[in-house]
Amino acid sequence: MRTIVIVLALLFLGLQYKLWFEHGGISEIWQLRQAIAKQTAENQQLAEGNDILINEVHDLQNGTAAVEAHARNDLGMTKPGETYYQIVDK
Repeated sequence: MRTIVIVLALLFLGLQYKLWFEHGGISEIWQLRQAIAKQTAENQQLAEGNDILINEVHDLQNGTAAVEAHARNDLGMTKPGETYYQIVDK
């Protein structure tokens, strides 16, 4: 009887080792879940950035306000009759 218990205990420990430490075991599953969570968060941030760019392209294609704002802010352009003032900090 004692021999059977020892054999079963060794078998149980061997299976536990495989479950926890070998390829495809629980530790690898935990690592994969962490990698999936990190990648999902990164994908969400990239998707939000894509949405912003899509909206900006849509505004530039369909409206003149976005084009005018871009021309004024980024290119320093003014409308005819306007005076441009630039303030320089010392």
